Amino acid sequence: MTEQHLAQNTENSLESPTLARRTFDSIKSDIINGQLAQGTKIVESDLALKYGISRGPLREAIHRLEQIKLIVRIPHAGSRVITLDTKMMEDIYTARESLEGMAARLAARLMPEAEILALSELLDQHEASISETEGKAYFQREGDIDFHFRIAMASRNQWILENLNGELYQLIRMCRHQSGQFPARAQTALDQHRQIAAAVERRDEELAEILMRRHISGAWEIVKKILEDQND
Repeated sequence: MTEQHLAQNTENSLESPTLARRTFDSIKSDIINGQLAQGTKIVESDLALKYGISRGPLREAIHRLEQIKLIVRIPHAGSRVITLDTKMMEDIYTARESLEGMAARLAARLMPEAEILALSELLDQHEASISETEGKAYFQREGDIDFHFRIAMASRNQWILENLNGELYQLIRMCRHQSGQFPARAQTALDQHRQIAAAVERRDEELAEILMRRHISGAWEIVKKILEDQND
């Protein structure tokens, strides 16, 4: 093998994971925000064209999306974007209410002062973002830019973290994106986040849990209404 071929092979081996990761992030974002609709059949040739990528990195990206449950493989029918039916979404919100309520309680007990201050600053950033959309949307990006993610992390509880920030996390983000698009929900959600953060700052564990549970149950009522209207 010539030095040129060796260099090309090395470059390709380094580039492929980067392409796969970039494609994974792009498809994941499109699924969560609904640009790639629930139930869409995964056709590799179509996606390769859409995302400008070869089949190898695309298949790797699809495999990773299957691992986090955003794409499901159906025997004899191929792969599709997951469909969040009413029962699945109700189950997710029920689990969220319990887990995130406890996470808020623990955050009020354990969250360091510096993290509480950073949480308040984060909500200021969210308010500015909502203003940019004229109050029409409140969609938090993944990771530590996500209010709920930070509260979960502050719980310092392994089992809460594994459930909320692990396999369920992207499905939760799909659900939250739906409620976040509801008229007037953006400001209401932000106000509720501020109330939860204030309870955490006051170290009021019981109130923090109550407010978080109320926040999530309210979001579920909105999502349920959206689903009912879609089925009318």
